[in-house]
Amino acid sequence: MASSDLETKAKEAFIDDHFELAVDLYSQAIALSPNNAELFVDRAQANIKLGNFTEAVADANKAIELDPAMAKAYLRKGVACIKLEEYQTAKTALETGASLAPGDSRFTNLIKECDQRIAEEAGELPSKLVDKAPTDVLTSSNLPPATGLSSQVTTVSSTKPKYRHEFYQKPDEVVVTIFAKGIPANCIVVDFGEQILSVTIEVPGEEPYQFQPRLFGKIVPAKCRYDVMSTKIEIRLAKADTVQWTSLEFRGDVAVVQKANVPSGNPKPAYPSSKPKRVDWDKLEAQVKKEEKEEKLDGDAALNKFFREIYRDADEDTRRAMSKSFVESNGTVLSTNWKEVGSKKVEGSPPDGMELKKWEY
Repeated sequence: MASSDLETKAKEAFIDDHFELAVDLYSQAIALSPNNAELFVDRAQANIKLGNFTEAVADANKAIELDPAMAKAYLRKGVACIKLEEYQTAKTALETGASLAPGDSRFTNLIKECDQRIAEEAGELPSKLVDKAPTDVLTSSNLPPATGLSSQVTTVSSTKPKYRHEFYQKPDEVVVTIFAKGIPANCIVVDFGEQILSVTIEVPGEEPYQFQPRLFGKIVPAKCRYDVMSTKIEIRLAKADTVQWTSLEFRGDVAVVQKANVPSGNPKPAYPSSKPKRVDWDKLEAQVKKEEKEEKLDGDAALNKFFREIYRDADEDTRRAMSKSFVESNGTVLSTNWKEVGSKKVEGSPPDGMELKKWEY
């Protein structure tokens, strides 16, 4: 079925409030026409209807990447970010969209809402109920009429994430690792929002991988960065507040401790007994490293600890040598000499009496 036919069916499903079906049909159309920005914008609106706001932001970002002059894409991103309480990110997107569509009152109304929400968060205005600007910005009245629909449609089944990820944190940053081996840098797109991480991996001929969690706490997008390595993508998120994240993704049942707003004027007298005890993070980190170093382990655990210490303290060439030799030899060779293994493939060397088998991915 042609992409245009799938798009027509998707619009009809949206009009009939079958939003899940609309998302599936748009996904099929995108698979056939991956450079059509309109398809991503329309799927973003269907995701907004379903409450899939992080997916909507990812679709809007892709549409903007394909067509930076499409005002509607910035509108979708703004609406989804407001739903995620990402008001500063929403305002930035809406202001760009407003400059592309002068006179469109939808942008003006939503920007006003963002300004009020930002002021409330900063403590400049008392929190109160406000009239929300309309976020259902795509209705049957502004959709083109659908043509000849057949009763038979094909849906796309969901699959498990292709790449494994994990994270650890420091007082001022969270490091997210996605274990994606041999992915070219030009196939990877990473975007940062106030509380959103969006990672898209599109390898030609393969199903696109998307990872768009709403983060546990807020970050500073301008200070975030990522590195593409031979076996993984390492993403460093700069925390907006020095709070301990109990998980990578946002959880509604866990409150994030925010910095208190200090009123102007003469502060109340503080007594030594009322001051919170300050944590010396450098001292704590040194203590943990000391305990790890003195930890008594046996057998494979001790050997693994020894290799981890070598990798942790090694320079970049040594790390590359260790990673390359271990991966290419299927875990049977571990070399620290980049000059030796960098220019050739490392063959496996199984112990006597054992047979080497390659990993299956």
